Amino acid sequence: MPPRRVTVSAVILLGTLLLPACVAGQDGSDGAAAGGAGGCDTSRGTLAIGLIAPLLGDLSVLAMGMRNSADLAVDQANAACAVPGYELRLQAEDDRGLPEEAAEAASRLVADPDVVGVVGTLNSSTAQVVQPILAEGELATVSPANTNPSLTRGERYTTDPVRAFDNYFRVAPTDDLQGPFGAQYLVQTAGLSEIAVVDDGKTYGVGLADAFVAAAEDLGATIVAREQVDDQDTDFSGLVTDLAGVGPQAVYYGGEYPVAGRLSSQLAGAGLDVPVMGGDALINAEYVPLGGRTGDLGTSFGAPVDQLPSAERFVRDYRAANYVEDFETYGPLTYDATTVIIRALAAALDGGERSAEIRARVVEAVQSTEFEGVSGPVSFDEYGDTRHKTLTVYRVEGAQFVPVRTGEYPTG
Repeated sequence: MPPRRVTVSAVILLGTLLLPACVAGQDGSDGAAAGGAGGCDTSRGTLAIGLIAPLLGDLSVLAMGMRNSADLAVDQANAACAVPGYELRLQAEDDRGLPEEAAEAASRLVADPDVVGVVGTLNSSTAQVVQPILAEGELATVSPANTNPSLTRGERYTTDPVRAFDNYFRVAPTDDLQGPFGAQYLVQTAGLSEIAVVDDGKTYGVGLADAFVAAAEDLGATIVAREQVDDQDTDFSGLVTDLAGVGPQAVYYGGEYPVAGRLSSQLAGAGLDVPVMGGDALINAEYVPLGGRTGDLGTSFGAPVDQLPSAERFVRDYRAANYVEDFETYGPLTYDATTVIIRALAAALDGGERSAEIRARVVEAVQSTEFEGVSGPVSFDEYGDTRHKTLTVYRVEGAQFVPVRTGEYPTG
């Protein structure tokens, strides 16, 4: 089989790129190889879908699941002749989770005339930087992971929401839903009312923690401490001592799994045997190896994949493709985000040749998106946010995250 058509700007192990290209389509097609081998007309050339994510570094486990899921969507679209006359390729750009590198990645994608849309980013802090760049380039951008509400509704999103970038969309629910959903579970279901809150100082972590605090206090909880760490820290002894002094019943962490796992371990080591809870970026296979404990909690988007009939084919096809990495938290949403762009591109071309207006037309088509995706219904409101608000609370049992509650906030 020929290698997958994935271009990555960073230097990544070659073995992760040389993956089979023949994958069965989500629609049940036989999955003939892309590039015309299955009878598709690709005579008009190649168009690219960009992806921006931290393919190297601490968050690469999440990002590689994103890249692989986008790759799968592109392969299956090629096999199904989803964009008549064209072959698609994935242009994956590494940002290492750093805003300055994300900006460079976005600029490279804008400068490539074959790029017609972008999937990403993972981090809300990188999204803030790439938004104006990709907007200037008229590139439709669909994130499977950004959750800070201000990205779609502006800094005054609670009182005066304003959409700044018409090209930006996301399939993940926002922190002003996720934080309160976690608070509702921790306070009302688990009955824990004295909570310490820690964040990593980044856009995602601070926003999530703020949303949690507001909701928890509304529910009658007391925030006994509010602290901040650097996401590069590994020794939290000073913080742990301070938290032990106030004796919380739980610790809520706004940030990502590498810090959360180590913090959980060090809390337990100091005799503070209380659960750590966080958002979607806490839920990862590496969380327990890094120190996460049974009883820790996290919230994430949608219903559990193994409970969604719409996800069965995705899981089966992903496994069959023999990717080295698992699809992780954002895989199904990344598959859907990529599919949004592919469907919009097909609609914008309408069987014809691309023109100078193709990027703008793809943006318009994305706004009109409506289909049943792997993660559930996919459509966008007037701000570019998903209309699908389902969330799930997961609890660590042994080495696994096990779903304990699925619903919508605020209806629960």
